[in-house]
Amino acid sequence: MPAKRKLRYGMVGGGQNAFIGAVHRLAANLDGQIELVAGAFSADARNSRLTGEQLWLNPARVYDTYEQMARTEAGLPEGERMDFVAIVTPNFLHAPVAATFLKAGFHVVCDKPMTLTLKEARTLRETVRKSGRVFALTHNYTGYPMVKEARELVRSGRLGKILKVIAEYPQGWLLDRIETTGHKQAAWRADPKKAGASCCVGDIGTHAENLGRYITGLRIEELCAEFTTFVPGRKLEDDASMLIRYEGGAKGVLHCSQVSCGEENNLNIRVYGTLGSLAWQQEHPNELKWIPKGEPARLLRRGNGYLGDAAKKFTRLPFGHPEAFIEAFANIYLEAVAAIRANLAGERGEFDFPTVDDGVAGMAFIETAVKSAASNGRWTKFPKL
Repeated sequence: MPAKRKLRYGMVGGGQNAFIGAVHRLAANLDGQIELVAGAFSADARNSRLTGEQLWLNPARVYDTYEQMARTEAGLPEGERMDFVAIVTPNFLHAPVAATFLKAGFHVVCDKPMTLTLKEARTLRETVRKSGRVFALTHNYTGYPMVKEARELVRSGRLGKILKVIAEYPQGWLLDRIETTGHKQAAWRADPKKAGASCCVGDIGTHAENLGRYITGLRIEELCAEFTTFVPGRKLEDDASMLIRYEGGAKGVLHCSQVSCGEENNLNIRVYGTLGSLAWQQEHPNELKWIPKGEPARLLRRGNGYLGDAAKKFTRLPFGHPEAFIEAFANIYLEAVAAIRANLAGERGEFDFPTVDDGVAGMAFIETAVKSAASNGRWTKFPKL
């Protein structure tokens, strides 16, 4: 039975000098349920072959193009071909690569943002629905156990009615114009043709928005945004601030920046309700601050027995042994693999990972923010998803 073996996957992107591809491979390998069997790791065929050699793959299954990979893998016997593909390319390739593999019959795990445009995202959602395949989007910060504990606190009503959500994601790595120095990761993010209409919001602002939506369940009604390009000569924004109005009356503040000197990867969120508040910081991910109304602040820590079932399910080590970025990423793969196993067995279930619908919402957020910023911060309605 398909559910009683390791699942086989291939990767598009993630060749030499790539960052996120290696992270995906580490995360996918962590729990021993998945094996990498194929790849088209770069638009440069030599890079792809070299990456395949370093990963000890069969040379016959290291491809020059993703189209060749999809076509060839689909023609292999059921016991050999891969089960799903992981897409870790720059943004502009996400949609065409995903559509190609879905139409070839494969499940998909895709990096965010899902597409270049909202229109493209809606089209891809239809492709996913018609295919009947699993589509997982790697908004990996939702994989942290203490983020899941935060969501359970909100769902259980212990924060009461949510009044305010403040999400921040400051980084400092683009304070200089390193995209002109051969820095691969900066170069494509600063290129509108490869990154889309936004750099900072598309790259990290979407994580902040997704984190708030995941924890609180709130949906944006409208927002006003200001984009700033602080570094001269840069084509896209490197800093953004916005106010948010949520359906139901809650308010939000979202700030993201890639030119905040000294900041590393300081994604954080604070949620305030009528009965309490919570705060979580990605650079200290094993802790969650919870303050019930009229009571002392409580510091909840990963791995302890007082946490809820969701946090416990996605914890691997006892308390005092830190778990972090790779484990959170692995939790996305763990749930996606469970969904794929169920799909292969003709079964259904409830799984906790970002889906194609989250991808559509993320693109709607980017496009609404871009539209608002272009109109000098005018309040802009969130589109129907």
